[in-house]
Amino acid sequence: MKNYRFIIISGLSGAGKSVAIKVFEDLGFFCVDNIPPQLIPKFLEMCLKSQGKLSKAAFVVDIRGEIFLRDLDHTLSELEMMNIQPEILFLEAKDEIIVRRFSETRRKHPLQTSHSILDNIQEERKKLKELRSRASIVIDTSNLNPKQLNQEIRRYFQKETASNVEINLISFGYKYGIPIDVDLVLDARFLPNPYYVNELSELSGKDEKVKEYLRQFPVTQQSIQQLFSLLDYLLPYYIKEGKNYLSIAIGCTGGRHRSVFLVNELVYKLKSKGYSVFVKHRDIKKEE
Repeated sequence: MKNYRFIIISGLSGAGKSVAIKVFEDLGFFCVDNIPPQLIPKFLEMCLKSQGKLSKAAFVVDIRGEIFLRDLDHTLSELEMMNIQPEILFLEAKDEIIVRRFSETRRKHPLQTSHSILDNIQEERKKLKELRSRASIVIDTSNLNPKQLNQEIRRYFQKETASNVEINLISFGYKYGIPIDVDLVLDARFLPNPYYVNELSELSGKDEKVKEYLRQFPVTQQSIQQLFSLLDYLLPYYIKEGKNYLSIAIGCTGGRHRSVFLVNELVYKLKSKGYSVFVKHRDIKKEE
C-alpha cells in the first residue's frame, strides 16, 4: 500500500473544501465530491485493481450527505480491514468568518434546521465533531485566502520534487507570431544563424551538422548553461507557488534552426534533473 494514497476531505461548509478538491486534482488525485461513505471501499477496490493507474484518490464527505454520515465509522472500519488507512483532512473556520462568506456568496447553508445561518453552522459543527476528532490534519482557514489555502494543503500533501511540474518546451518562429499560451518566452536570435550557411539552410536544429555548427561558438555553450541555470533556479519556486504546468517558448526567426536546437539541448538537461518535459517544434514544418 505504500504506493497508494487516499484522502478523505471534510469540514464545515464555507471552510474551503471546493478549493481543496481543486488542489488535489492538480496534484494528480482522482477526486469525487460528495460521495456516500459506503461507496468508498468499493471505489478503492477498483483503485487497487488498476495496477497503479489509480494510485491517488480524494473523496469529499460532508454534511451534504448527512443521511449517510452515520455509516462513516463502519466505512473506516471496513477500510482498516482492507489494510487501507486514508488520511482525513478537515477544514474549519470561525463562525463569524463562515457567516461572512455565506453572506458574500449569497448561498444557502446545506443544513436548513434553522433560518439562522449561525445556528446551522453550529449544528453542523456538532454533527461533524466525531469526524473532526479522527482527522489526520485540521486546517483553520479563517485567515487564509484561496491561494494561501492552496499552499497550506500542498505543504502537507505535496512533495516538492521535480516530477510535480510538467514542462512544455516549444520552439517557434517570430515571423509566424509568438505563442499566446505560454508562461515564458526566450529569444534565440542572438546566436549565429545557420540559415545563411548554404549547406545548412535546408536542414533543421535536429540535424547533426546544424548542431556541430552552433556548438563551435562559445556563445552557444555559454547560453545553454545560462538558460539552464535560470530555469533550474526558477522551477522550484514555480512548484512552491503551486504551478503544475509550465510552458516555455524559445523563438528564432523561422523556428527551424536555433530555437529547435536550444529546445532539444534544454530537454536533455532538464530531464537529467528529473523534470517531466514535453516538446513541440511548432513551426519547423512551415520552413520545409
